[in-house]
Parts: sequence; structure tokens; C-alpha cells
Amino acid sequence: MTARRLDAPARRPGPAARRFGYALAILVNGAILYAVNVWPGWQILPFLTVDFRQLLDWVNLSLIAGMVANLIFLIFDVPWVKALGDLVVTVIGLAVMVRLWQVFPFDFAGASFDWHLITRVVLIVAMAGTAIAILVQLVVLVRSIVAIGRPPEERVDRPGQ
Repeated sequence: MTARRLDAPARRPGPAARRFGYALAILVNGAILYAVNVWPGWQILPFLTVDFRQLLDWVNLSLIAGMVANLIFLIFDVPWVKALGDLVVTVIGLAVMVRLWQVFPFDFAGASFDWHLITRVVLIVAMAGTAIAILVQLVVLVRSIVAIGRPPEERVDRPGQ
């Protein structure tokens, strides 16, 4: 096993592998969209209340935004487009989590464990992590825009290579 130098730029998968990943993400988001809205439907989950209907449009928006972003990445596989798309999808994800916190469509009645508390803690951690991810995506976006005019050998992280 060869050790990678700490100052060496991170290597990204090649264009074909990235495009395969984008296509796979579109299919997975489409399958989840179908499962939530058509079959078997969100109603099959016994811990979700009818209040989940208030979140359905938000969940659908998040899934569709992910599909659209990945479709754009299939066509325009350049760093700043990827960074911008990831930023938009992450912001939508945070909005969905905030709305999930507000509506809290869960019913854990009869459970011997405090799932209500655990769910709230997981949501807090997820929202904090997503807020950090938004900051990271902003940095990645700025760096990829700044790197547009530089030759590849001068780029530090080469996010789109």
C-alpha cells in the first residue's frame, strides 16, 4: 500500500465514474420519490402521523432538486456548477429539516424507549452538520470560481479534475 503525501491534491474519480454516480443518484432519488408518493407510500410507516402531509411537498422538492442537480452535473461536469448545485440542494435539505422539526410528524406512543428525544437529538445534529456543509460548499464554490483562470497544475484541490 502506497501512502499518499499529505500535501498532495485529492484525487477524484474520473469523468465516467462521476457521470455514473450522477445517473445513479437520479435513479435513487426517483425511486424514493416514487416510494414516498405512490407505492408503498409514506403511510405504510407506522410512526408517521397524518401531519407528514405538511412535509410532503418539502420532501418532494428536496428529492426533485437532487435529481435536477444531478441531471445538470451529467451535462455540465465542471467544478463550479457542481459546487453551486450541491450548495442549492444542501440549503433545501436544511429547510426540509427545519420544517420537519416544526411539524414533527412522529408518533412513538407505546414505545418503551424515548424515541421522541432521540429523534429530536438526531435532527439537531443533522441540522448542525448541514449548516456546516453549507459553509463548506460556499468555500468550495468560491475556490472553484477562483480556480477557473488558473492552469490545472497551479490548482490546490482541483475539485473538478
